[in-house]
Amino acid sequence: MASDFSFNSKVRLNKNTSDNPGGQRSRSLQAMIFMLVVTTLVAMPMFRLAELQLVQGAYNRQRAENNRIRPVSVAATRGQILDRNGKIFAASRVSRSLYAWPKERSTKEWQEVATTLSPIVKVPAAEIIKKIDTAGYKSALPVRISKDIDVGTFVALGEQSNALRGLEIRVESSRDNPNQQLAAHLLGYVGEATLDELKANPAYPMGMIVGQMGVEKLANPTLEGVWGNRLIEVNAKGEEIQDLGVKDPIPGKPVQLTLDLDMQKTAEKALGNRLGAVVAIDVKTGALLTMASWPTFDPNIFTRKVTPKEWDRLQGPEKPFLNRAVQGYPVGSTFKIVTAVAGMESGKFSPDSTVATSSSITIGGITFNEHSGGYGTIGFRDALAYSSNTFFYQVGMTAGPEEMAKAAKKMGIGGTINLKLLGLDAANHGQVPIPAEKQKMYGEDWYVGDTVTMAIGQGLVLCTPLELAVMVSTVANGGYRVQPHLLASQTNTPITKKVPTGIKPATLNVVRQGLIDVVQKGTGKRLNDGTIPLSGGKTGTVEMPGHPDNSMYVGFAPADKPEVAIAVIVEGGGFGSVSAAPIAQEVLRTYFQKQGFKPTNKPF
Repeated sequence: MASDFSFNSKVRLNKNTSDNPGGQRSRSLQAMIFMLVVTTLVAMPMFRLAELQLVQGAYNRQRAENNRIRPVSVAATRGQILDRNGKIFAASRVSRSLYAWPKERSTKEWQEVATTLSPIVKVPAAEIIKKIDTAGYKSALPVRISKDIDVGTFVALGEQSNALRGLEIRVESSRDNPNQQLAAHLLGYVGEATLDELKANPAYPMGMIVGQMGVEKLANPTLEGVWGNRLIEVNAKGEEIQDLGVKDPIPGKPVQLTLDLDMQKTAEKALGNRLGAVVAIDVKTGALLTMASWPTFDPNIFTRKVTPKEWDRLQGPEKPFLNRAVQGYPVGSTFKIVTAVAGMESGKFSPDSTVATSSSITIGGITFNEHSGGYGTIGFRDALAYSSNTFFYQVGMTAGPEEMAKAAKKMGIGGTINLKLLGLDAANHGQVPIPAEKQKMYGEDWYVGDTVTMAIGQGLVLCTPLELAVMVSTVANGGYRVQPHLLASQTNTPITKKVPTGIKPATLNVVRQGLIDVVQKGTGKRLNDGTIPLSGGKTGTVEMPGHPDNSMYVGFAPADKPEVAIAVIVEGGGFGSVSAAPIAQEVLRTYFQKQGFKPTNKPF
């Protein structure tokens, strides 16, 4: 059986082979083709690799050395800052900046480049090296060496391009204040983000531009936008070969202010080169219409390197950075408005009360003089109109310092308005201290003379022009303390809601009528010439020991339906009616011309 099986099997195999010679050849051919294809597929990369390394190796190494892949930040266009009517306070313009790529050269080479570059861009070589040192010589990100370079510098850099490998000039968006120094204290300026700001905001790229002061800082999240980026290939000269990827920047959004551009121009022109400040606000909402301070500065200088001369001026004795609109001053007779309110609200005087005045009065053995002869027995309206010192000495003594301080705070003086909402650097509140506070602040007792001088806005009393504008608006609007603000988006919102002071209508009415009398027959008569509607106001002449008197004015207009309140100070300006009042008139004239008021050119 076994042999039969073996035989049969053999015969069977031989039969199959002999019967299919063509199939055997076909399978052999397929196997050969398969092996050839596999061999080819394996050999081709090997041949290509050999070609790249052996034949073209030198060429490709040179190309890899010369070409760079660079991540490039693309600055977002900063949002515009607009006035209440959409006019431009701050915009953006195209500029050029010079960047260095640290890892493209050795430390020694950068020393040589810095020496060559320094006289071209007018940046000390040591400063250039310091910037690169800070970033690190292995940094893959560029470092800004100089910004806002001019045409001459651009041409000079082009002529030195072969010697300045590793540098790049970029087109960027730069801040532009078309009105130069106008409203500089409010608008502020921009600059590169500091190291702390970069750490606090990981999404910020190197060279990020952020607000450093004023509205630029206050509204920075809205204005800054989102920077984009590009991945580009460049050659050894820094010339762009191709884009490898782009993420477009998102422009910043515009911010609208409550300021009126034309009123601001008028205020700064009228103030001229005199140290002082002007503030105008909407009496109903607290919206700032004008805030001017002199001396001032040009924010545009911060878009480039500040020169030593410019820096010396900024740090000079006149303090151009100081916003005088939010600094405390002795305010003289303008404070008599507060004393009048305190007298009547204390319950010790009524709106109809009268007081005997004279050329001087003696209190505690000390003689206090009237600024002119006495006015006889008069009431609050005439006392305000003629600015009688002896009237208010007696009212202040009777009411007491606590009542005067209480009235001042109700009306916005001494810390009751929110300055943080304005975003102004170094803004201060005024002070109207009471006896206990004087002891705490100065370690001194309270004397009768403190009360007397307090009643006429001298001595320890300090008010800011902004506070004075709020104070007089409280009289004008029926007894509400408004919250000053700069952003139009905050008007008529909970954070700027006006606060009722609780001052009696009869008190406010007699004070308001007294301020109108100031303009009709008192020290503010020059404002009653028909060029603006009839208004109310109060002049002040502030004695400054060892210096010329300061000039003050506060007011509101129109008299019948008040819309705007104003406060002006001119340091060393003398009489309030001579220096400060004309400035207020100019600003109010601009306001009412825009409202369509037609001058009558004759007194009302």
